[in-house]
Amino acid sequence: MGTVDEYGRIAITDRKKDIIISGGENISSIEVESVFYDHDEIQEAAVIALPHEKWGETPHAIIVRKEGSELSEEEIIAFSREKLAHFKCPTAVTFLEELPKTASGKIQKVKLRNLAVEES
Repeated sequence: MGTVDEYGRIAITDRKKDIIISGGENISSIEVESVFYDHDEIQEAAVIALPHEKWGETPHAIIVRKEGSELSEEEIIAFSREKLAHFKCPTAVTFLEELPKTASGKIQKVKLRNLAVEES
């Protein structure tokens, strides 16, 4: 997905699958992820959409904590609420030791979506 400015320049903003539509609002997973990278105890983060009965989808964070951190789900959600509009904040958090990646190092969000759906 992207935007076109007044001069016809195209800016890629996100992948279509990485846009979360919650209650009619579009949420960029990249925007939410970038907030988590500002936290001192978070090593890696990914945000995916999970189905939600009322809102259609809600953001779900998958977090890799830095070594020695005991950061909780509540602390992560509270941190995101300080930095983002509330509708953009995750409603739940999953902790992993590492995120699945391709050979080139890209996070495999498809695998994370499947894992999160299996857990819920």
